[in-house]
Amino acid sequence: MAADTNDAPYLKIRNLTKKFGDFTALREISLDVFENEFVCFLGPSGCGKTTLLRAIAGLDIQTSGTVEQDGKDISGLPPTERDFGIVFQSYALFPNLTVYKNVAYGLENRKLPRAQVKERVAELLGLVSLPDQGDKYPAQLSGGEQQRVALARAMATSPGLLLLDEPLSALDAKVRVRLRHEVKNLQRQLGVTTIMVTHDQEEALTMADRIVVMDHGVIEQVGTPQEIYGAPATSFVADFIGTMNFVRGTVAADGSVKIGNTTLACQTDGTPPGQAVTVAIRPEDIDAEGEPEDEAEGGENVVEVEILAMEFLGSFYRATLGGTALGEQGIRADLSINLVRRKNVAVGVRLPMRFPAQFIRIYPGD
Repeated sequence: MAADTNDAPYLKIRNLTKKFGDFTALREISLDVFENEFVCFLGPSGCGKTTLLRAIAGLDIQTSGTVEQDGKDISGLPPTERDFGIVFQSYALFPNLTVYKNVAYGLENRKLPRAQVKERVAELLGLVSLPDQGDKYPAQLSGGEQQRVALARAMATSPGLLLLDEPLSALDAKVRVRLRHEVKNLQRQLGVTTIMVTHDQEEALTMADRIVVMDHGVIEQVGTPQEIYGAPATSFVADFIGTMNFVRGTVAADGSVKIGNTTLACQTDGTPPGQAVTVAIRPEDIDAEGEPEDEAEGGENVVEVEILAMEFLGSFYRATLGGTALGEQGIRADLSINLVRRKNVAVGVRLPMRFPAQFIRIYPGD
C-alpha cells in the first residue's frame, strides 16, 4: 500500500554523493521514502542504483550527504547498527546450515529463547510457503525456494527496512513472475518499508508503489508506475520504460508540432515556434479507428499512412507506419488481432490513423 505522503518520511536521503576515486557514482541524490512503501530503484547497469542501496545499508559509506531512518541520522553507522534486512541476487544462504538454521541465524545471535525462535521461524516459513522444508539444506531447494528462504531470513528480526538487490534476476522467467507477486504480497502482509533494485521495467511496474528512475548517478524521475509510464519527464525515461516512438519534429505554433508534412495538435509547454524537438508517442496510443470524416466529432490528428511492415507478436500486431505525410519516418503502432482482421490490414495498405493529442509528448532537441 502506498504511503500517505503527508506523513514525515521514514527514510530521508539528502544530497548524497558517492565517489570512487575520480569517478562519481552518485551525484547529489535527495529522496524521501515513506513508511510501508514499496519503492523500486530502476535503471540500466551502471546507473548507480545498487550503489545507492549499499549506501543506505552502510555497506558503501557515502562521500558526502546524509541518510536518516525513522528520524535518526544513520549516515556514519556501520551495517550492524542499522535497522534493515537485505536479500541479494545470489541468495547468500549458508550452505552448511539447514533452512531452519538459516532463518533462525539472526534470532539466535540475539540470544532469544529457543521456543520464541522456533515459533518465529515456523511463522516465517509458513509466510513464504515453505512450512515443511526446515530440515532441508539450500542445495536441496530450487532457486525460487532458496530466494524465499533468503526473504524469510531477512525478515526474521522484524527490521524496519527491507532492502532487495536484484532478488529475482537469477531465476527463470516463469518463476520470476510468480515470485514477484509473492514478494509483493508478503511486503503488504508484513507492512515493511521496502526498497528493491532492479533493471527490469516490468518488475518495477508491477511491484512498486513508486519508481525511482536513475541514470548516470542522478535521479531522472520519481513517481507511481502510472506516472512514470504515462508521463515520462525526460526522453531517457520515455525510452527506458516501455516502447516509445521518437520522431523528428518542429514546433509549428503554440499547441501544435509538425512532423513530415503533417501538423499535429499537442501540448508544447511554451516551446517557441520553429524550435526543433523530439516528438514521442507510444505504439498502443495510436488509434487505427480514426477516419477523416470524424474531424467534427473531435477526430483531430488523423493522418493517412501506409503500412510498411507487420510483426506478429501473438496477441497483437506491431505495424510500421510510413508515407509522405510522416516525412518517411517509420512509426510503430500496436494493432489488435481483431482490428487487423476487420480492416484487412496488410503491408502496402493505406488507412487513416489517429494520433491522439493527449498522448503526444515533446522533448528538447532533434
